[in-house]
Amino acid sequence: MKKRVLSAAMTSLLALAMLLAGCSGSQTTQAPAEQPKTEAPATSAPEPAKTGPKQLIVGRGGDTVGLDPIAQTDGESFKVTENIFDTLVGYAEESTEVVPSLAEKWEISPDGLTYTFHLRSGVKFHDGTDFNAEAVKWNFERWSDKNHPQHNKEGFEYYNDMFGGYKGDETHVIKSVEAVDAQTVKFTLNRPLAPFIQNLGMSCFAIASPKAVQEMGPEKFNEKPVGTGPFKFVEWKRNDTITLEKNPDYWNAGFPKLDKLVFKVIPENTARLTALTSGEIDMMDGLNPDDAETVKGNSDLQLILRPSMNIGFVGFNVEKKPLDNPKVREAIAYAVNKPAIIDAFFAGLGQPAVNPMPPSIWGHNSNIQDREFNIDKAKQLLTEAGFPNGFKIKFWAMPVARPYMPDGVKIAEAIQQDLKKIGVEAEIVTMEWATYLEKTKAGEQEMFMLGWTGDNGDPDNFLATLLDKNNIGGNNRTRWANEEAHKLLMAAQSATTKEEREKLYLQVQEIIFKDVPMVPLAHSTPALAAKANIINYKPHPKGSESLEKVDLK
Repeated sequence: MKKRVLSAAMTSLLALAMLLAGCSGSQTTQAPAEQPKTEAPATSAPEPAKTGPKQLIVGRGGDTVGLDPIAQTDGESFKVTENIFDTLVGYAEESTEVVPSLAEKWEISPDGLTYTFHLRSGVKFHDGTDFNAEAVKWNFERWSDKNHPQHNKEGFEYYNDMFGGYKGDETHVIKSVEAVDAQTVKFTLNRPLAPFIQNLGMSCFAIASPKAVQEMGPEKFNEKPVGTGPFKFVEWKRNDTITLEKNPDYWNAGFPKLDKLVFKVIPENTARLTALTSGEIDMMDGLNPDDAETVKGNSDLQLILRPSMNIGFVGFNVEKKPLDNPKVREAIAYAVNKPAIIDAFFAGLGQPAVNPMPPSIWGHNSNIQDREFNIDKAKQLLTEAGFPNGFKIKFWAMPVARPYMPDGVKIAEAIQQDLKKIGVEAEIVTMEWATYLEKTKAGEQEMFMLGWTGDNGDPDNFLATLLDKNNIGGNNRTRWANEEAHKLLMAAQSATTKEEREKLYLQVQEIIFKDVPMVPLAHSTPALAAKANIINYKPHPKGSESLEKVDLK
């Protein structure tokens, strides 16, 4: 980090010089009385210590899973990739309003089937190759075609979720991508997709250097990324640090302000705050809500609150017995004491959740009344389901602090105690974060904790992404496949007006509440902390942002 203070040694020298001068504040000395009355030369103040490059060290709770944006779904990865890559469109600094990025402008046909983008000229990838329409086309072909030589064998979860599968699938949205000329690219869709533009701003749909992916292959590119963004990749020390350096040729003139950016893993929230106060790091996320007042009271630090656009939940793998029984799921929903959890772990920075998406998202169904904590009702439902004495279950708990879940294991322990009251013995299971995500995606879990921070401000990004049957094996880790909800979600994607879409989403939330594929726990206001000299940082509601404008004062 750039130091704006004198070194300790230099400060001592200055103090000594002033003491010898016998003055308090003047930097000139007078000759003794017996000497000729000529003024002695001014005592020059020592020059400030050279500050060196501007560096920012960001402390976080977990490591990045990978650095190829399209292959990721986790926030820890996007915190880094957003600084290496750009997307065709972006979002405003503090909202999900769509703004230009690599595309300067665009047109949409009246039938909603054709999108034409006009690209910035003169943009270069970090390897010196040109960003152009062919590069955009190549990226989308790689993502959409399972037979493409650089398509990941595991697929691309977000592409599948947001664009209806892959090339050849009946539900696939994108019919073709055409490079009209070097700076113009045209998308033709098989069917209207209302959030299409909104989706393109998501972190995962960043444009990678075709040359770099081809030369390295997807696996190595995932470790050594090449984009067009404000910072260039330098080094990744697993479970420790990722280092980036300034891209001097960044297309957004005057940025970035920092010369070096380091993301450092410090798993425990309190240890991360200690590292901040000691100067080991300059900024941190995952601040314990209880520590917010401590930060506010420290003049060397600043408290930063991220706008809320998230959901933390307990999910049920509905393919596993006894969680395939809706009455069992509802019994657990009644047994979880949400208000107590909010009071114990969120310190005034959270609110109980009713639906799988937050009130800040349009289309939220505020008419649904949540189930109140009721042990007797929970026991009754278990008896009706054939489990009067309860059962044993494995309860997977998140190993890292996330914006929607300040301490996954401790919250799981609180829920474990709630479930004991109805005879359910929950064995808590946890593991490394990347493994946790991989195994829950594969459906190995029974009951589990997870959450979601919205990517683009659209209801589809919560309801369809988390709970549509098309996304089983992707972000639908409950593996819930409700046909009625699916039809409504597909209709909402193709609807031409916001009003029509909203009506459909209200119905979907009613179905979800009734069938209980998950217990929505909380919507949080994530707390961050930074040194007081960090300026121009604006936290985005989607949970990650480019740090190109961040500076030090």
